[in-house]
Amino acid sequence: MIEIPPIALRELTTLRTGAAPQRMLEARTREQLLAALQDVWATGDDWFVLGGGSNLFVGDAPFEGAVIRVLTEGIEELPSPHAGRVRLRVQAGHSWDALVAYAVDRGYAGIEAMSGIPGTVGAAPVQNVGAYGQEIQETLVEVELIDEHEDAPTILPAAELGLGFRTSVLKHHYGEAEGRRAVIVSVTLDLAVTGDAGRVVRGEQLRRALGLEDYEAVPLAWVRSRILETRAAKGMLLDADDPDTWSAGSFFQNAIVPETVARSLPPECPRWPVEPDLDSVTVIPLDSYHGLAPREEKPLASVKVSAAWLIENSGIRRGFRLPQSRAGLSTKHALALSNRGGATAAELSELARFIQSRVHAEFGLLLQPEPVLVGVDL
Repeated sequence: MIEIPPIALRELTTLRTGAAPQRMLEARTREQLLAALQDVWATGDDWFVLGGGSNLFVGDAPFEGAVIRVLTEGIEELPSPHAGRVRLRVQAGHSWDALVAYAVDRGYAGIEAMSGIPGTVGAAPVQNVGAYGQEIQETLVEVELIDEHEDAPTILPAAELGLGFRTSVLKHHYGEAEGRRAVIVSVTLDLAVTGDAGRVVRGEQLRRALGLEDYEAVPLAWVRSRILETRAAKGMLLDADDPDTWSAGSFFQNAIVPETVARSLPPECPRWPVEPDLDSVTVIPLDSYHGLAPREEKPLASVKVSAAWLIENSGIRRGFRLPQSRAGLSTKHALALSNRGGATAAELSELARFIQSRVHAEFGLLLQPEPVLVGVDL
């Protein structure tokens, strides 16, 4: 554990907002991370951990507590119990995209569509990161985490993380507390070993993004290259010289709505079915079983609809700014709220509220923010 002079959070977050916190610590090893957490928890002060700062929207007032920078790195290859697969145990502070590059270089498949996503590995399960129909929950085996005020970390299977669309029990959603206040120390993934043979791409969203029309296997390196090109064209790859990338990526989540609501939207609004849970199990106590299983109610189908389309079709175009504001929509992607240079959190919040109000007035849907908000109200 190393205590350092606090750095303004505008210098450590991709949205470039936030003053220096009251206290700041750095952790470059697993042991330092655990020691820093124990030190902060002993004080009783407010706290949060900071990885790449790419999914964080911090308010203008100084944070009255401690910020722990997670800078741990390292990838360990482990045998998988499944034939043709390998497991990677990765430290929480490791760059997510560096992990994807490592896997692709070795022919390990399962996360290549998530190339270019900024941030750290430890943050990925918290919001179940995903792109083009591929999500970390498809390959996540377990996480090593430490609960607040506990003495030692534990191993938690992925099934107990409550993973859903851009959420988990660990995520602090706007307006509500996380279900479990804990810090991820390491992450274990199980990936398919494809080597140079590549892999058949079957997901609709990914095939569309790659422009694939047949089902021939394609090299993982080719998939990664095309995804990086696509993200760069949308301003979703960090670039110090491009204000469009001074953002938190997609600021609003794609809306998950019942199929009946989706049908009320214009037919040209892009939408994707949300897969139902086909592995659910009904448990009937023996003392109440009389030879017949209860009829299961068919769950209402859910649909994911494009928030970017909703924004643009509510009359807000790419590059939009409120008068005299230094915050604006990216000129390349309608989902990215960007800091055009020196914008305050208040300016970005004002723009976010305006977008929410326009989409709600036009389509009756309230878009929810995707980043974690600290000291900010929408």
